[in-house]
Amino acid sequence: MYKRNLDLGSLRESFFLWGPRQTGKSALLRSQFSSAHWIDLLQSEVFARYAARPNHLREEVAGARLTKTGWIVIDEIQKVPALLDEVHWLIENKGVRFALSGSSARKLSRGHANLLGGRALRRELRGMTSDELGADFDLVKVLNYGTLPRIYSSEDIEQATDRLRSYVGDYLKEEIASEGLVRNLPAFSQFLSLAALCDTEVVEFATFGRDVGVSAPTIRSYYDILKDTLVGDFLEGYRFRPKRRVETTAKFYFFDVGVVNQLARRGSIQPGSELFGKAFENWVHHELRAYRSYRLRDLELATWRLSTKIEVDFILGQLEVAIEAKSSEKIHSDHLAGLRELGNEFPKKLGKRIVVCREKRPRITDDGIEILPFQDFCERLWSGDLIR
Repeated sequence: MYKRNLDLGSLRESFFLWGPRQTGKSALLRSQFSSAHWIDLLQSEVFARYAARPNHLREEVAGARLTKTGWIVIDEIQKVPALLDEVHWLIENKGVRFALSGSSARKLSRGHANLLGGRALRRELRGMTSDELGADFDLVKVLNYGTLPRIYSSEDIEQATDRLRSYVGDYLKEEIASEGLVRNLPAFSQFLSLAALCDTEVVEFATFGRDVGVSAPTIRSYYDILKDTLVGDFLEGYRFRPKRRVETTAKFYFFDVGVVNQLARRGSIQPGSELFGKAFENWVHHELRAYRSYRLRDLELATWRLSTKIEVDFILGQLEVAIEAKSSEKIHSDHLAGLRELGNEFPKKLGKRIVVCREKRPRITDDGIEILPFQDFCERLWSGDLIR
């Protein structure tokens, strides 16, 4: 098993651990809380017991004499929201510490469940990062099959493809249909395919609505479902006192490029293709999101786009770092246009300007733009050298 970068064992108070299905939440908790009292709500008999009598948790804690010196792990907490009232009481009155994992906060938040009012920290687990994969990291493999541990570790291409296909089917069946999150599942399924085709791009709700045959507000609600079930993230436009007109429409990134490939039916993508470039940008976004989740949770991420369509993929913090993701093996002046325009827009405020690419060696242009091979980008990011 790969060693994950998310350290939970050092926490001294209760927490939620959120993450998409199959990112390895249960494995991580079992490795870092091996002596904890475990409640797995994916087990049908356990689910039935607590769904019928949530107060059984309080009785069980009393019987086991669990105190603040021990931990209780509740896996897939969103399946029995009423348990959170019991969790709240046990934290307040008995000092019990809980590790609460789940793949969707939507059912809890929309059902007005008790989210513990700040009594539990929030942590997120994502797919495998380049740093976690270490010597096993293979860019072409990542861009084709994604970073979910079970899929990435598949023995061959056929097995990885089959597991991706099953993952997408299970998402529609378990996360969407079984929870009753949408009334029109065929329309949502069509939306998913179109959204995957437009991964890494600006979201146009009205255009999607016309293509799927539903209203723009419905498309917005579909994107909210993806966000709430942790299948993707919006990347908002950077808005700090622009001199010129900027577009503030958000871009959307799916959490895993392998899932995108399966939804969009891309097949095998090869270096040099347009689809490889889109997948490369998704992967850079994944690395940045994971770094923020594990190391620098207050880090702001945004994109920047002028009305003339000139853009920069990622803005970190308050312009401390600006990053363009280009999968090319040879970076030329056209690739630098966005970073140069951003420098003209914020000449005194902008910090590092970086192009992440597939060139063989790092270099710096005459006007100070760093050209970084993706391996160097990964090393500098996870060492903390890129942004602190």
